[in-house]
Amino acid sequence: MVTKRLLEDLPADADLRRADSLAREIFSDVANKWALLIIEALGDRTLRFSELRNEVEGISHKMLTQNLRMLERNGLAERTVHPTVPPKVEYTLTGAGRALRTTVDAICGWTHEHLGHIEAARHRFDG
Repeated sequence: MVTKRLLEDLPADADLRRADSLAREIFSDVANKWALLIIEALGDRTLRFSELRNEVEGISHKMLTQNLRMLERNGLAERTVHPTVPPKVEYTLTGAGRALRTTVDAICGWTHEHLGHIEAARHRFDG
């Protein structure tokens, strides 16, 4: 099978199946609801912390801070501090973050497309 051969040819750091791979660590970082919602909220815009918090309903100050730091650490978001009083801090997606946003947009589209089906399945399962 071609897919299996391609997976076997991956370097250890790129293999999601390996518990010690960098790819799994990155996947774990960005595949959480807050990171996906922050990426979607930033889109092609530059937003301040408070603007982002308003865009991502339900996120706490702590979770927004942690996820923005993680996105910045992974090179997906950029933090710009303007030397004003009080300091003005803005966030924007990097090229890699914008590329990931394409996937996030696809996940959002899939969710909207299949929402009715999922709701019906949950109702049947829980009933």
